[in-house]
Amino acid sequence: MLSPAAEVVITGVGMACPIGIGQAAVEQALESGTSAVHRLPHFDTPDFPVRMGAEVSDFDPKQYVTPRKSLKVMSRSIQLAFASAQLATQQANLAAAGVEPERFGVVFGADMIQVEPDELTNAFRYCIENNTFDVTRWDARAISELYPLWMLKYLPNMPACHVAIALDARGPNNTIVLAEASSLLAIAEGARVIERGHADMMIVGGTGSRLHPLSWAFRDNEKLHSCRWEQPESASRPFDAKRDGMVYGEGAAAFVIESRQHAVARRAKILARIAGFASTFQACTPGESFPGRAVRLAISQSLKAAGLDAKEIGHVNAHGLSTVQHDREEAGAIREKLGDVPVTAPKSFFGNLGGGTGAVELLASMYALEHGRVPHTLNYEYADPECPINVVQGSPLEVKQRTALVLNQTTMGQSVAMVLSAE
Repeated sequence: MLSPAAEVVITGVGMACPIGIGQAAVEQALESGTSAVHRLPHFDTPDFPVRMGAEVSDFDPKQYVTPRKSLKVMSRSIQLAFASAQLATQQANLAAAGVEPERFGVVFGADMIQVEPDELTNAFRYCIENNTFDVTRWDARAISELYPLWMLKYLPNMPACHVAIALDARGPNNTIVLAEASSLLAIAEGARVIERGHADMMIVGGTGSRLHPLSWAFRDNEKLHSCRWEQPESASRPFDAKRDGMVYGEGAAAFVIESRQHAVARRAKILARIAGFASTFQACTPGESFPGRAVRLAISQSLKAAGLDAKEIGHVNAHGLSTVQHDREEAGAIREKLGDVPVTAPKSFFGNLGGGTGAVELLASMYALEHGRVPHTLNYEYADPECPINVVQGSPLEVKQRTALVLNQTTMGQSVAMVLSAE
């Protein structure tokens, strides 16, 4: 067992995601089973391969970003991350904590942040002559049409930088860019920093968006996306026999983590404990193969790190991508290693958030640990014999065991598992 100086606990949570901004809104959505997926007005045309998704509605970055001038160098993904971190620090009451700056760090997970098309419109226009793009004209004139610091808006390390600057966190600072595994790996790295004694407190989390045509083109996984355009709220249906693909979204979540010793010393409310985690890999081809062995190994190693048996896990928070093969293979791994444990799949609420997905999904397990109610998986109507797991369906499930195992994988083969336990 770790000493109080090394044991890592969560003392603050913040989020700006499709199902809500702030804890109260998110918990209400999880309890009521409200989907955030809808048709996307800007892309709702047969010419686009993706016409629905989950956006963060009613988000005003000016309510969270200080100083305001920083907005000039913040893309939407960075704004969502910054807002989440601000909300997490407020819940953790850091203003009164007197945290030593050199012992305070930040690790954030992020995606590739795509440039907004309208920022490049004029630059590209100057390079077009006779309906042909001439790259030789870029240096001469087109580049002058760009905001001088525009690149700072789209560097994936900037969420961690902006948060650290705002909070005067001078300790370890890092960014993990590994698709859907980014968030959980960032949280795990933050915990490792504390366990190594290099910091007392860290802001960790993730941000991401897949709601961009360049993201769709880069990943070339149109065939993995749901085509339920007429019923978008029922499109993301993890483990359901009639699932036809994933849904995309955007969002961010952040957590204040610290050593138990530090939390107790400042009389902070402990929300949960990071009991163990593991990261594994198995080379895969997107859409054709799945890291089944890596998932099984990650589950086993995370349980070992937490000092728990499979029967001591209260619920599994699954990756639940809602694609035919991925769900089938993940379900097989869960069944083999954890038996008939209750399984929830938060992507049914908001889809795949890329680099932000793991952090936002963790909110469902945080809710379960606090209230003893595991959020149900939306749109689970028809059991799939090839997904032999106990999916929480219809309404939240009351559980006595306040432990959770959270899973994320990437289509390239990374797998990460994290065990949380209630205080």
